[in-house]
Amino acid sequence: MRTFEAVPGVPAVRVLRPLPGRRGGSPAGRAHTHDFLALRYFEGDGGSLRLGEREWRIEAGDAYVIAPGEVIGGGDGADGLREASGWTVYFPPEILGDRAPGAFLSWRAHPLLFPFVGGAAGGAQRLRVPPEDRASWSRRFSALDDELRGRRDGYREAVLSHLTLLLVEVSRLAADVVGDLRLRDEPLLAEVFGFIEGRYGEAISLKDVARAVGLTPGHLTTVVGRKTGRTVLEWITERRMAEARKLLVETDLSAEEVGLRVGYGNPSYFARTFGRAHGATPIGWRRAGRPS
Repeated sequence: MRTFEAVPGVPAVRVLRPLPGRRGGSPAGRAHTHDFLALRYFEGDGGSLRLGEREWRIEAGDAYVIAPGEVIGGGDGADGLREASGWTVYFPPEILGDRAPGAFLSWRAHPLLFPFVGGAAGGAQRLRVPPEDRASWSRRFSALDDELRGRRDGYREAVLSHLTLLLVEVSRLAADVVGDLRLRDEPLLAEVFGFIEGRYGEAISLKDVARAVGLTPGHLTTVVGRKTGRTVLEWITERRMAEARKLLVETDLSAEEVGLRVGYGNPSYFARTFGRAHGATPIGWRRAGRPS
């Protein structure tokens, strides 16, 4: 497990620029885990990246949002990242603290960004940056790197601003996941996520989702697991937890009412599920998300 090594007086943000011909620009080509958040962006095709038990062929415009605890490394052995070019930024979850609580909540309210902010049992999300936006993504990483290296007056504030802009871009990419799945010829996943999005506030089950997409529960579980690394029930829970986090901080609804709105008729079961996912009670999450 690699830990984030903070330097007194320096923002807790690090940037790496892997270059083709090197093992990801660092020992990152070897399988490892870490206790911080990571955003990896690839500017060109080539090589592969292994996350957990899944291996991804790297393509230009790939962006990976990687949670603490995820096993990460180059595919095809340690040389899998030798051909890769791009950027990595990593930072501890508390980097933004209460400086921008509204923006941070908007990111963690999205179900597919839940692994990024911690609380889940590991995971990574692959997003695709559109061709027309890739140059601006590279410039954002470069500007962040320049501020960290130059340390000019005001660089601490500039670093947090550049990081915030990158994370906002990530949240926007994830905002239309169902539409993106359709564009990438994944109509089944689009149907699954579309059904969950429309019905997560109800008492839906794997059987309900399977019936909606015309598959048996076992077949659907196999397909979704192979394509996303998670089960249908995990996606349902994740979507419910995302909405619960948002309601707890942005409204004054009771914890029981929040549970009802996200599909949990039993308040105790909602509290237990929330606690397992976040390591905090619903009320504890509300207090943490409303800094005085």
